[in-house]
Amino acid sequence: MFSIYILTYNEEIDIAACIESALLSDDVVVVDSLSSDRTIKIAERYPVKIVQHAFESHGRQRTWMLKEVPAKHEWVYILEADERMTPELFAECVEATKTSEFVGYYVAERVMFMNRWIRHSTQYPRYQLRLLRVGKVWYSDYGHTEREECDGPTGFIKETYPHYTCSKGLSRWVEKHNRYSTDEAAETLRQISAGQINWRDLFCGKSEVERRHALKDLSLRLPFRPIVRFVYMYFLLGGWLDGSPGLAWCTLQTFYEYLIVLKVWEMNHMPPPKLDID
Repeated sequence: MFSIYILTYNEEIDIAACIESALLSDDVVVVDSLSSDRTIKIAERYPVKIVQHAFESHGRQRTWMLKEVPAKHEWVYILEADERMTPELFAECVEATKTSEFVGYYVAERVMFMNRWIRHSTQYPRYQLRLLRVGKVWYSDYGHTEREECDGPTGFIKETYPHYTCSKGLSRWVEKHNRYSTDEAAETLRQISAGQINWRDLFCGKSEVERRHALKDLSLRLPFRPIVRFVYMYFLLGGWLDGSPGLAWCTLQTFYEYLIVLKVWEMNHMPPPKLDID
């Protein structure tokens, strides 16, 4: 058995279905970033533990959770509110926790958008570290998201999980990615000035995770990034095979990339705003 942590912030639309999918575990903990909607009221209807902590960043929130929120079991699974646990995935994770060979396991997501699995343009199988042994995995910040730091070898789970990435509507998606693009722009400037491309991992990485991280670092330096991303996703990865939802998905990702490019320019050229101290 393993514990399940659910990360939330204003998730009243998704939280009930997410918790219900997680109740396969006997230890479900909702870690909330001080939601202002009905997330907590809905969560209180279920036999789960609820803790709240002010959000600083994705990496810091996960690290705080792993350090300060005690789990009933040695292993925990991190579930976000717009994701779902499945019986098949749960059963495989239970078996995985019986070994001491790995300190964490990566699980591939199935991005669900416009009532369809966007299989091709999302780089499927695209893995995220979800199942981990307490005290062996931590997180650091990278752009708007996080990167894991593992004290030991990691493995891969065969089963996948659905990710309803636009379940709260397109307006919420645009608002959220507008915020994300600011963090990504700052990370772009930091990587260009201090980081390097890991060419070995890019071409010979042992896993999809290593290759994707190296590709991300390369993409930050490419000219015409939005156009390159659309061509890569829609034509090279086969986004056109996902029909009209695939075209919409690739267009949204291109828009997101363009926001990052514009904010990088803004950070480089616009003077900081003057504060009115009168």
